[in-house]
Amino acid sequence: MLSQSTVSELTETLQEEYEAWRVRDLSHEPVASLFIDTVYEPLRRWGQKTGVLWGGAIGEDGRKVFLSLSTTNSESYASCLEVVRGLAKRGMQVPVTITTDGATGLTKAIDAMWPQSVRMRWWFHKMRNLRQKVPAHLWPQVKALLVDLRAAPTPEKAEQRREAIVAQDQQELPEACRCLLDDAQASLNHLLVPQRHQIGGAHIVLVARAFVEERRRTKVIPHLWGEQSLVNLVFGVLIRVSDRWGKKCFRDLEQHQIRKLRAQLKLDEPEVRTPPISEHVSRRSAASAA
Repeated sequence: MLSQSTVSELTETLQEEYEAWRVRDLSHEPVASLFIDTVYEPLRRWGQKTGVLWGGAIGEDGRKVFLSLSTTNSESYASCLEVVRGLAKRGMQVPVTITTDGATGLTKAIDAMWPQSVRMRWWFHKMRNLRQKVPAHLWPQVKALLVDLRAAPTPEKAEQRREAIVAQDQQELPEACRCLLDDAQASLNHLLVPQRHQIGGAHIVLVARAFVEERRRTKVIPHLWGEQSLVNLVFGVLIRVSDRWGKKCFRDLEQHQIRKLRAQLKLDEPEVRTPPISEHVSRRSAASAA
């Protein structure tokens, strides 16, 4: 059993580690794929859930790295733009691909900050949303069609399969079809990158497992008291889990493929590395997204 003073010292040390980690230089990280998502956790102080917005990446060699962590009350354009700007200010290179959910504020911030990168949708989230809109007895059949759609060999073939699903189910499952068509281009953009790099699902599984571990540790304190205690706990779990992500998994050919795509997108040109976003535009966009 740890004494109260020992717990306080450990908490203070963990907070110091977090403060140093959240501003560390990212210019040495050869980011190929960026992943951003928000997980909501309960806070006792306000009696509601607070968003934990995390960012992770896969490098050109396949190594995974945990980049950022912050709390947010909403996924508004302004708050999300602050997060992605923070990554750029810390020297992170423009990512080749960026995977997010469909939150409007986040997708607008990504498109404003890195318009030439390939933005992709979490199929993990999309499948979950679709399942909620399909009757249970029909889900196995619909799921098989969706898996076939996602695994199409080309974007053109995927579009044909999506059109076929909509034509078949528009009358019986209109809400599911609208969900399927939401953010249509980004939902198929994974087919624009080399197959070995289409691994967003595997990355979210790693992070999801880490959040499962974090929730296991909060069973005895199901409602954390404040934001700082929440950040300390999530950071403490995720940073230690991410320490085991350092394995290279891309061969030389696969690294060459992603560098070739980066060159085709012209992501290393100066005007792309530091995209101008005026404060006037940001405020206006934030107001429209609120």
